[in-house]
Amino acid sequence: MLKVHQRLGLITLAPMAAALFTGSLAKGEDHEGRTFRAPSDANLDFHAALGGLTAAMYFTTAWYAIDAPRIAGTHHRGPIRFHEALAYVHGPGMIATPILGIMAYRQEQNGERVHGAASAHGAVAGITVAAYAASMLAVSWPPKFLHRH
Repeated sequence: MLKVHQRLGLITLAPMAAALFTGSLAKGEDHEGRTFRAPSDANLDFHAALGGLTAAMYFTTAWYAIDAPRIAGTHHRGPIRFHEALAYVHGPGMIATPILGIMAYRQEQNGERVHGAASAHGAVAGITVAAYAASMLAVSWPPKFLHRH
């Protein structure tokens, strides 16, 4: 189960990063925040689809770790503890990001400027991706071929 968790975790990073990068297209802005055009329905749909795929893969990945059998008497330390601690950042982020995104979308559809908690959608997504990537890096760096025996 933990091997599946590891593989799915790596695979999940792809749609997660893509969703983060397509966020600016969904807003109709370049990466410096300058508006270049109105967002299209296709860009919004693509961004939302990537977000939905990311959430489904993320929670599937998490389930494989949560449901894995525990070996009595073992204690996690070092990189594994850091990996697990970061779940307390990216886990809530994976819950909050789509909620804030839906709020932002609804505000835009009502002709409003995105405001309040919804305006934090992009920042929360960025922090979530950073924590997720750091969590993976913690348990995969340095690569095994660099380990001395």
